[in-house]
Amino acid sequence: MTLQWTAVAFFLYAEIAVNLILCIPFISAKRWRSVFNLSIWNWLSPYWNKCFFTMIMVLIVLFCDAVREVNKYSGPESMQDAKVNPNVYDHVHMKLFRAQRNLYISGFSIFLWLIMRRVVTLLNQVAVTLENSAGLEAQMDNAVKAAKQHQDDNLMLKQALLDEEKSTSAKNQQLKLEVEKLANQVKAAEEALRKSHAEVEAMRRQAKGLAQEYDRLLTEHHQLQNLQSAADKKDQ
Repeated sequence: MTLQWTAVAFFLYAEIAVNLILCIPFISAKRWRSVFNLSIWNWLSPYWNKCFFTMIMVLIVLFCDAVREVNKYSGPESMQDAKVNPNVYDHVHMKLFRAQRNLYISGFSIFLWLIMRRVVTLLNQVAVTLENSAGLEAQMDNAVKAAKQHQDDNLMLKQALLDEEKSTSAKNQQLKLEVEKLANQVKAAEEALRKSHAEVEAMRRQAKGLAQEYDRLLTEHHQLQNLQSAADKKDQ
């Protein structure tokens, strides 16, 4: 295996190892996000896209070269020469095997390189989604607590209004009883005043009758005096 294909093979093994590590179930997406947010990755982030596309181009070139080699050693001309010379037949099959091996190595390297980038992106998205969901859950808990508090406040307000209504009803009932009591007292006072007016009118009539009787008696007294005086004069 030449140096370039040895490097591609080691690159493929590294990709397999990294993808297996990224797929470990007990390492959460938040943990991976904290790893990806290290300062070294922030320093390498401006070069990440360039490195990614450079490796894609290199692997595509090697893949195309492997495809060319496979087509070269699997073509009819190579097989025709191999049938003439048995040594050439073994050599052609060895070259074809190596070309196919290189094709698989470069193809899987491209595939795993894209998969690794996608896995890293998905892990970041999952971590962000979990953080947002945690924030939303906290907001929802706060909203539920606030709603429960408002509900308790509404119940307390309803209870206070009900107590106030009962108290007002009791006060109104008491005021009604007091008004009825005062009305009865006013009615009794009016009745007593009416009786007093009747008694005063009766006393006035009685006083008027007494005055008339007094005048009559006084008139008779004057008449008797006059008669007595006239009788005394006749006797003299």
